[in-house]
Amino acid sequence: MEGSGIRNRTRTLTGFECPAIAWDFAWRSSVSGRCATYQEFWPHYLREHARPRTRALHFIGTGIATAALVALLSTGRLWPLPVALAAGYGPAWIAHFFVEKNRPATFTHPLWSLVSDYRMAFIWLSGRLKPELAKAGVPQR
Repeated sequence: MEGSGIRNRTRTLTGFECPAIAWDFAWRSSVSGRCATYQEFWPHYLREHARPRTRALHFIGTGIATAALVALLSTGRLWPLPVALAAGYGPAWIAHFFVEKNRPATFTHPLWSLVSDYRMAFIWLSGRLKPELAKAGVPQR
């Protein structure tokens, strides 16, 4: 469309030109989604992982992904990288789509989601997950 402001409006991000609408959508969905701070995100993350089977699949995936990353660092070979990615995302996404029936937080807050996966695993390993879930308003199952 001639004269359309959409075609000519662009913003630059690290040298890449992005249409303004695409940029605005990506910014809204990744930065200003439901949670503005990590302190708001953490209870939301726990509520999105309310079912024990969802958390179990996350723990399994996080454990395998961590082992693969350790193998990558210790051997210097690249074969563990796809294993880490598949193990880290596969079980988690299966849990969200088929057990929890919600959208993975990775789509809106990828870094906070990764940090929270490890935080949830360490809290579980230390035996403090039940009180943390209760604080977030997750019903006991």
